[in-house]
Amino acid sequence: QVQLVESGGGSVQTGGSLRLSCAASGRTFTGYTMGWFRQAPGKEREFVTAITGSASMTTYVDSVKGRFTISRDNAKNTVTVYLQMNSLKPEDTARYYCASRFGGVFSSASAYDYWGQGTQVTVSS
Repeated sequence: QVQLVESGGGSVQTGGSLRLSCAASGRTFTGYTMGWFRQAPGKEREFVTAITGSASMTTYVDSVKGRFTISRDNAKNTVTVYLQMNSLKPEDTARYYCASRFGGVFSSASAYDYWGQGTQVTVSS
């Protein structure tokens, strides 16, 4: 079955960096957009960034532009997606989820078919 497993979360101070990884397996991910969402306590899940299957297009929420970078490494039946997060701020604190959908980028969580369990990112001031 399809599995998405996130890793790389942790606690950092303001201005620090983290790199999240998402290992996806269980099917061919050709043509699948991979995205990152985040959810802080008491808040709705928020779109952060996504990258198309061929990595030809990426999109970011305004609040992370210039600080976060998404990339992907496609293999035959797996894909690893990375989220490099620099200049972290306390407002970036959330649980970060990897998600996947067939086709192009959508910012709505309901458009994504597969989800990981998430990894916690905590940024202290």
